[in-house]
Amino acid sequence: MINTKQSWKVSGENEGVHSLDSEAQSFWASSVNMGVFSGVGGVPIAYAWTIPANAHSAIVLLNGRVETFLKYKDVIFDLFNNGFAVFTLDHRGQGLSGRMTADTQQGYVEHFDDYVDDALCFIQEHVIKYWHKPLSLMCHSMGGAIGTLALLREPHLFQSAVLCSPMFGIRPALPNTLANILIRAGLKKSQLKNKSSDYFFGQGRYRVHPFKLNVLTHSKVRYQSILSLYAEQKHLRLGGVTSQWLAAAYQAMDTIENNAERITCPMLVLSSGDDKVIDNKRQHRVVHQFQNAEYVVVDGAYHELLCESDSYRQYTLLKSMQFFTESFS
Repeated sequence: MINTKQSWKVSGENEGVHSLDSEAQSFWASSVNMGVFSGVGGVPIAYAWTIPANAHSAIVLLNGRVETFLKYKDVIFDLFNNGFAVFTLDHRGQGLSGRMTADTQQGYVEHFDDYVDDALCFIQEHVIKYWHKPLSLMCHSMGGAIGTLALLREPHLFQSAVLCSPMFGIRPALPNTLANILIRAGLKKSQLKNKSSDYFFGQGRYRVHPFKLNVLTHSKVRYQSILSLYAEQKHLRLGGVTSQWLAAAYQAMDTIENNAERITCPMLVLSSGDDKVIDNKRQHRVVHQFQNAEYVVVDGAYHELLCESDSYRQYTLLKSMQFFTESFS
């Protein structure tokens, strides 16, 4: 039975995985399954899934750049407790998935289509083994770009989609001509160094920033929890982007904007009102070309809506779960 709006349950900062004896920690150990499959070019892709006994619907969760599904234990826990099955993966080159560069901290991908191919392979060869009903999509940031590209490829794959702070443009928002010049210069720098990949100008290996300087979340508890995860599991760390990743990202964002009117899937787009990572002007322009999208600005929120302080995060999850539920009714 699908929950009513009044019965949704969402954990707070002091109830999630941030507490070592929390229900969320026990849930992950007892109820979440993990595996690895071979993605494009043989890159190992890590994934996780969980299905509650009373599951009424299922969500494919796509995370953002540098992230891992281990960062989303709280989100998966909350969705599970509200009757949603969750299937998620770590994108190639990050998290628990395989790297493609000698420097394992480089943010690298050859083409965004590789991300899309991995996600579609995951769904077609793994998700449908365990879930035979319609699927919904939930994405954050870069995951939003990947999910939208997947919808362009497979328009009827998902019954509905929620995009949180989708990456349809990135800051600083540069004119295309200038962006292309800088990207070409970065690629040329890699060639001159005789490297297949190299950090873009100003980018480098993983660095820890104090909470007061972060622009991702207002939640000190969640921010420190994420830092602890990367301190304990150093293999998860990812640094800045390469010129190759940036070139692929710009190509992907142009593809999305140029084909936005083809997106017909019912969609809720939640935009972070105080996002310092995403170009919200371009995001707004793209979303308003979608055929069936509700665009909601979460005033004052930083980029990571699903890891924000309780007021922003709870609003995001409650709004998302209600949207998913209504799409299945």
